[in-house]
Amino acid sequence: GEAVALNGMSTHGTQWYAQCVTDGSLDALAQDWRSDVLRVSTYVQEGGYETDPAGFTARAQKFVDAAHARGMYAVIDWHMLSPGDPNANLDRAKTFFTAMAKKYKNHPGVLYEIANEPSGVSWSGIKSYAEQIIPVIRAEDPDAVVLVGTRAWSSFGVSEGSSESEVVNNPVNASNIMYTFHFYAASHREEYLNTLDRASDRLPVFVTEFGTQDYAGEGANDFTMSQRYLDLMKRKKISWTNWNYSDDHRSGAVFKTGTCSGSNWTGTGVLKEAGVWIREQQDFINIAAV
Repeated sequence: GEAVALNGMSTHGTQWYAQCVTDGSLDALAQDWRSDVLRVSTYVQEGGYETDPAGFTARAQKFVDAAHARGMYAVIDWHMLSPGDPNANLDRAKTFFTAMAKKYKNHPGVLYEIANEPSGVSWSGIKSYAEQIIPVIRAEDPDAVVLVGTRAWSSFGVSEGSSESEVVNNPVNASNIMYTFHFYAASHREEYLNTLDRASDRLPVFVTEFGTQDYAGEGANDFTMSQRYLDLMKRKKISWTNWNYSDDHRSGAVFKTGTCSGSNWTGTGVLKEAGVWIREQQDFINIAAV
């Protein structure tokens, strides 16, 4: 019955940036950044899970275990992106989440994000998918929180001309779930901010991905708009994970390019502008929560 807000980072795709998720980098995230959650992003396509199901399952478990070893929660992100209909990967999702739920059924520190960013699919299609995957998880792990992606790249439908009302009026038939919302502050302005505000009055929401740049995680940072989102999330105790904890060349990756080839992870010298800002935000939020 107590409201808890988690704040932390999302990995980049583990098929590309596994070298950025190390003992040193996770020590820095937990201790230097004071984060309390790591989102582990297992891409389904784009050279990810479908190419080596056993290998990527083991990799995800390795990173979840590493987060737990440092006292952090872990979001197990089924990072379906293209195709945008999660039903296209239904059988793969059942296999993956069965394995993950079997391993973590007795561990309270996991949340299962079953569909990263559905797109080009109706809410009823997403709801149907969720109502097939959630029982698979519940069969092994009856108490864990499940995070359900929303329509139009987890925008509650806004990016495809809809609104949160479709979820409010037709919620997933399951308990102990939350709905996800994603935003990129330089692209997603008042309409999106207002949607998050309204939706979180009616539904449990977890912002499992956001950036201070444009929707591609590129371009200039808009810290003013980002701060408006963070102020809202802090006021309403909405948990979040920022995209992303890597040294990708884009402005949305927090580390300077080449950092993941080295051994220094702490302080601000290894961080891009967005990294400096988001590290300060997490430190402030977690100090304030003590």
